Amino acid sequence: MTLKPPSDDPGTTPSFTGDTPLVNDVHPSPNHGDRKGRQPDAIILHHTAMVSGEAALLRLCDPAAEVSAHYLVWEDGRISQLVAEKHRAWHAGQSYWAGERDMNSVSIGIELVHPGPEGGSPPYEEAQIAATIALCLDIMRRRSIPAARVLGHCDIAPDRKDDPSAHFPWAQLAAAGVGLYVPPSPIVEGPRHQNGEHGQHIETLQSLLAILGYGLSITNLYGMKTEAVVRAFQRHYRPALIDGIADVSTIETLKALLAARSAADKPQKVSSHPPEKAEKAEKPAKPQTAVSAETLAPKGRWLN
Repeated sequence: MTLKPPSDDPGTTPSFTGDTPLVNDVHPSPNHGDRKGRQPDAIILHHTAMVSGEAALLRLCDPAAEVSAHYLVWEDGRISQLVAEKHRAWHAGQSYWAGERDMNSVSIGIELVHPGPEGGSPPYEEAQIAATIALCLDIMRRRSIPAARVLGHCDIAPDRKDDPSAHFPWAQLAAAGVGLYVPPSPIVEGPRHQNGEHGQHIETLQSLLAILGYGLSITNLYGMKTEAVVRAFQRHYRPALIDGIADVSTIETLKALLAARSAADKPQKVSSHPPEKAEKAEKPAKPQTAVSAETLAPKGRWLN
């Protein structure tokens, strides 16, 4: 695809310099706003779900569409920048994560050219994934974004969106340092919790999902919202079976994920004692936390 050079027509969107040397071309979109003093601390990954990358690019730059993203990653690994990172692109829509209700203001949106489920969900191209990893690592380094804050659109809008789809290689990204991921727990026979159930065990499940970041009220009723969040969790973290039912595998994967995030968040302790005397050092007091997965997950038949 050949992109037209920026026009001198005052009615066109002014061009800008890409935020990273990884950008192959800049194609300015008028669809953006002011971050109002907020700084991006998350990266949201999307798929375009359109017939072609060219069609997606036209839509992302169409003022009438009122949608955009900061970056568009093509199948061959080329990276186009559409909106400067300092601006608020319009990619997340109505969304929520970890207490934040305006994800557009605090995130950088990356669209991957991919037809999505409507187009048969073909595998993502290796060059495209490699470019996405490189771009995410660059943004994370420059903006001190932790791996756990690299999310899918389905995570922040679980009842509306399914991108970047169950076929997205999250494990490959995590192996490169992008995103939080653990090997999914095997699917086995056991309790299965689903729409219509209520009780303390459902309240605990909702609490764990909310601790991870999902926008979910703690009601102790497994309703449509809980089902949508469980389905989104499965799509990202346990894609072998996406049915919105909280089975043993889903719950064990959720617990392992929270444990992995907790371990990643803990600062590394460096002893000032020689190695042979380190075991005699007084152990520091355990820090107090307002809430944790452990305190909200008492042992029981469905959690173990």
